[in-house]
Amino acid sequence: MKAVVANRLTDGEVVFWKSGQWVERFGDAELFDSEAPVEQAVAVGKSQPTVVVDVYPIDLVQSEGRWAPLSYRERIRALGPTNEPTHGKQAEGGDAVEALRHAAGAARSTGRVDLIRRK
Repeated sequence: MKAVVANRLTDGEVVFWKSGQWVERFGDAELFDSEAPVEQAVAVGKSQPTVVVDVYPIDLVQSEGRWAPLSYRERIRALGPTNEPTHGKQAEGGDAVEALRHAAGAARSTGRVDLIRRK
């Protein structure tokens, strides 16, 4: 499974492709199970150089019955700033955020990943 991610030029926000438009929440992203639609979404995103930049597909893994980015980097980008649990997208909570927080996967991460430091 894959999703398409980019950065919005007006404010730098990480955005996700969904049915012809960019959405801010990973939980709202369109999920692709084959390459052709992913490539088409990336091509459309790259044809919008005044809207988004750095458009690319990301791999997903199942976490707590939902999908989450496989790489640690993309999980951080999907949650927003990780400096404080009351900032960014993680402050909203919900099933999608919990799946992101507890996903395990690739890159340099191992085991369960808790992206937010708790005091």
